[in-house]
Amino acid sequence: MRVGIICMSDKGSKGEREDQSTKVIIECVENFGYEVVIKHLIPDEEDIIEKKLLEVVERKDVDLILTTGGTGFSPRDVTPEATLRVIERLTPGIPEAMRAFSMKITNRGMLSRGVAGIRKNTLIINLPGSPKAVREILEYMLEPIDHGLEILLKKTGDCARK
Repeated sequence: MRVGIICMSDKGSKGEREDQSTKVIIECVENFGYEVVIKHLIPDEEDIIEKKLLEVVERKDVDLILTTGGTGFSPRDVTPEATLRVIERLTPGIPEAMRAFSMKITNRGMLSRGVAGIRKNTLIINLPGSPKAVREILEYMLEPIDHGLEILLKKTGDCARK
């Protein structure tokens, strides 16, 4: 599977903070056997996020877009809103599972507003901005996500476990 990563960070996009979450995403997905084909670091601006998501989907060589950052309560956290403007079909089980899993680690997991959905043949998932949370969530969910991507990309039609 081919992955695109988009990090939302005002400070990161200005060079004022190092983006650690993208590094963690790259490590996790490559360890799982995925290939990162593109990565971006952009400010927390809803229109910019929407445009970048659409741009990456239109490349047609990205099966999974993982965003990081912009899913909290800050007025600048607008990643879910931009993502909702882009996706065509919601996949509510993914963010529900992410929050349920995170709640086992910290009760602050309930504060994530991340969403997930499909546009064309690309799955888009909003991850938190915390490198620790990104690692925990990806290690938990990459296997079922892989199965979902195989179905989306018509590599399998069998949902039963073997």
